[in-house]
Amino acid sequence: MNKGTKTILLTCIILLLFTSCAYAEGFEVRDYVPSIQLLVLFTILALLPAIVIMMTSFTRIIIVLSFIRNAVGTQQTPPNQVLIGLALFLTFFIMAPVATEINDNAIQPYLNEEIGQDVAIERGIEPLRNFMLKQTEGKDLSLFMDIAQIDEVENTDDIPTKALVPAFVIGELRKAFKMGFILFIPFLVIDMIVASTLMSMGMMMLPPIMISLPFKILLFILVDGWHLVIRSLVLSFN
Repeated sequence: MNKGTKTILLTCIILLLFTSCAYAEGFEVRDYVPSIQLLVLFTILALLPAIVIMMTSFTRIIIVLSFIRNAVGTQQTPPNQVLIGLALFLTFFIMAPVATEINDNAIQPYLNEEIGQDVAIERGIEPLRNFMLKQTEGKDLSLFMDIAQIDEVENTDDIPTKALVPAFVIGELRKAFKMGFILFIPFLVIDMIVASTLMSMGMMMLPPIMISLPFKILLFILVDGWHLVIRSLVLSFN
């Protein structure tokens, strides 16, 4: 196999083991023959979208972007393709240090035949776990460790992946909904003011959204909303 294929294979295996190795005790990765490696490669590639969506910063970003679109009330503007594309590139930007660490400590030594596949996978998983642990709250970890009947651990290295992954996901959902709630408040105030004004004027048949939408867009432009939202999202991972 050439180096490009070996790099993709090792990266995919690292990502897959990150979500599945904890469910198969004693699982060991060996240097399979090229035909088996290709089979494993294509199997793992099918799981990559789910791994990228759920195990990185993508979840929080796309939810917050969807919240801001709904808060402004612009229906399908920006379209879903734009929001997903922006969320993906922001995810690449935020996860760049993790990817660099994996490349330096695992992929490059493996390609240079300085370490074996087992050692490369172990080194590659560590930066991903550190990122997840940094963004995960203790109460979420305790929840899934209690459900799985896992005793107290001495250090973070002993936390099983099967408890870390769902704890990280629900933590991301909670943080995204908190940010979305804060984003909704100023636009909700505009809707309430417009609705009260129209009611006091007796204009009952005129939909308030038709009047409030331009004001909400104007407010979003004046405060440079996209800059503030993106800045808050990126800084929330520091």
